[in-house]
Amino acid sequence: MSHIKDLDEAHSTVIMVQVENETGLLGDSRDGSASAEARFNDAVPEDLIHFLAQDWEALHVDLQSNLNHFKTQDSPRGTWEQVFGKSPHTDELFMAYHYARYVNTVATAGKKAYPLPLYTNVWQNYVGEDGDNDFPVVVGGGGAPGDYPSGGGTSNVLDVWQRFAPSLDFIAPDVYLNDYASSCRKYRHRNQALFIPEQRRDEYGARRIWTAYGSYQAIGVSPFGIDTLEPSTNPFTRHYGLLDSVSQIVLDAQTRPDASVGFFFDELTDGIDSCKPVVKHWGGYEITIERCFVFGKAGPGAGMVIHLGGPKFLLIGWGFQVRARSLSPSSTFTGFLRFEEQTVSNKESGELRTLRVLNGDETRSGIFAMMPNEDPDYGGFPICVTIPARTMIAQLEVYSFEEADDV
Repeated sequence: MSHIKDLDEAHSTVIMVQVENETGLLGDSRDGSASAEARFNDAVPEDLIHFLAQDWEALHVDLQSNLNHFKTQDSPRGTWEQVFGKSPHTDELFMAYHYARYVNTVATAGKKAYPLPLYTNVWQNYVGEDGDNDFPVVVGGGGAPGDYPSGGGTSNVLDVWQRFAPSLDFIAPDVYLNDYASSCRKYRHRNQALFIPEQRRDEYGARRIWTAYGSYQAIGVSPFGIDTLEPSTNPFTRHYGLLDSVSQIVLDAQTRPDASVGFFFDELTDGIDSCKPVVKHWGGYEITIERCFVFGKAGPGAGMVIHLGGPKFLLIGWGFQVRARSLSPSSTFTGFLRFEEQTVSNKESGELRTLRVLNGDETRSGIFAMMPNEDPDYGGFPICVTIPARTMIAQLEVYSFEEADDV
């Protein structure tokens, strides 16, 4: 860190530093060396017992589920197995406690030399519904400590890392084989910042970053091996380009609770759509976001919708459409008052200007607001009502007719 300070302090190009890489033990659930065995057979440190007992309600459910033996004791004291029971997850907890304290020592010294934000990354465990692949469990990282690095900051022990490595600003998940949204949700635990230091570099991975930014207020996403792709064919070029153009708008939305949602729609597999519509309630309206209509084969999509307040919404992205329905019991009709394609006129302030007004063809006469792909499949249909995407930014204002009260 002293070296980085010498080179960087005058320029501030280094914005954060990763401490270690995918910390943990592979091949076994616990260190079996003589010194580690001695510590394992010593009494569990009081600070850990006190933390788990006092913070029980705030602990991640994955940690709680591994502490059944601990929870049955009125005054848990003794060795690790006496307090937590004999289990690979007891081994994992032991490793996590000591790894976190060690990494915190390193991070504390680093911040003293050059006080930049620090984090460590996590090779995640996965099992069951949390997997987003067809690989065998062991190949993908596994569901047991030692198949994945035992003691690293997985959701099983994330609280331990957050408590005993306070010099780290956040714990960051690598997301390759895990369900993307689930990973984002887990690593917002205790409202820590979400940063994804490693993830898939292909289009499949690129589409998912909208979920991180739009739904979980990510501060950054970094595809692994980005330097091995040409910018002209790299899928992140398009995604990052659009995000960069609306960055101030997205940052402003992230400061407002539940003001935005991110989503993606993958390619159809054998004609089957596995991506469900996204439904939000904003400003007295039910907003449904779904894959964009086409006459031919439906394509992939990604983006975010930002609630601007009241009946106004900003749509960013492509390959999706938005429906609106008033939640008022007396509403008899919900329609689109305005649907306008926008372009960024001032990136620093997030100011937009209207590029063109979108009307009946672009809304199927007011049924839904379409944000098409760049090359929608017309399926041979001769009328081009599903216009290609241009700026991929549009503002939608909706309205509702209310049934008149009886006089």
